[in-house]
Amino acid sequence: MSNQPNHSDVRGQIKDDGREARLSFRRFAEHKMKREFKEAAIKKCEDHMKNFGQCAQENGLLVVFKCRDLNRKINECMLEHNSPEKFEQYLKEHEDEVERRTLKSKD
Repeated sequence: MSNQPNHSDVRGQIKDDGREARLSFRRFAEHKMKREFKEAAIKKCEDHMKNFGQCAQENGLLVVFKCRDLNRKINECMLEHNSPEKFEQYLKEHEDEVERRTLKSKD
């Protein structure tokens, strides 16, 4: 029994590992940039969202059936502008911004 780690020690280690990831300054900077990236994608898809909103108001409960194509256009637009691949590309293009925000967060 003494060879096996204590159950509470294992949980404590898992909790510490999770905390380390959450408190990382680089991860925080990337998270802020991800929010900004998503907001820009939403802005690019704003016309599709307005059309869907208008369709939803006009059709009430039938929105699921009558506005399906407009919903699909929103999803396609968001997939195009907010995909993980696009975000990785965005991070590579703005690596200096990530570093600047990381250093700013540490101060």
